[in-house]
Amino acid sequence: MGNRLYVGNLPYSANEDQIRDLFGGNDRNVTDVKLITDRETGRPRGFGFVEFGSDSEAASAVVDLNGHVMDGRTLTVNEARERGGGGGGGRGGFGGGGRY
Repeated sequence: MGNRLYVGNLPYSANEDQIRDLFGGNDRNVTDVKLITDRETGRPRGFGFVEFGSDSEAASAVVDLNGHVMDGRTLTVNEARERGGGGGGGRGGFGGGGRY
């Protein structure tokens, strides 16, 4: 397991300090918190990422906090996956249908 976690179903009122305090329980070292906001409106999107000093701290947070209820919302906490990587999108070869 990596040291970066995805946290979903966050209350829209949650802020980075609250998340840092929650995930820093049990002497876990939270190194970074990033809550995702809408580019156009700046409003929270209800999810974010928490990074820890070690993989074992991240694993401990998943066990402790996946399913935790925060302000009436049940959190989803699991290992963050890297964004979808390369490839796709293009159609190789020749396009058909042209007329002479």
